[in-house]
Amino acid sequence: MPSEFSRLITEALKLVDRCYCPYSGFHVTAVLEDSDGRLHSGVNVENASYGLSLCAERNAVVSAVASGSKDFTRLLVHSPDGEPVPCGACREVLAEFCSASFPILIKGPEEERIVTLGELLPERFALPSRKR
Repeated sequence: MPSEFSRLITEALKLVDRCYCPYSGFHVTAVLEDSDGRLHSGVNVENASYGLSLCAERNAVVSAVASGSKDFTRLLVHSPDGEPVPCGACREVLAEFCSASFPILIKGPEEERIVTLGELLPERFALPSRKR
């Protein structure tokens, strides 16, 4: 585990029981660190109308923005059920606030890897200042 993500992992593990995933059974937590070192968390919240479900990553971003943060340093996405790769909608929401070099730790039950937002979404919609 990369040491710069240790606080985020500790927080993410505490959140698993808060996930609401009665349809998929796939728990996902996300912890977003802002430039002040504050942590903003999110969990997936499913809905019988699948399009209305909310991913943990977007919940963390919305929570951070609601708290006044818009400058982020890293994101952890965790699931005890499999590899929790951010969906396209989450990638685009992250691109609104983060550069291509923004680090994301994807942590499953057995493996973890760090990717950049640019690797996940190389041709994205973004403000010109966020493209790099």
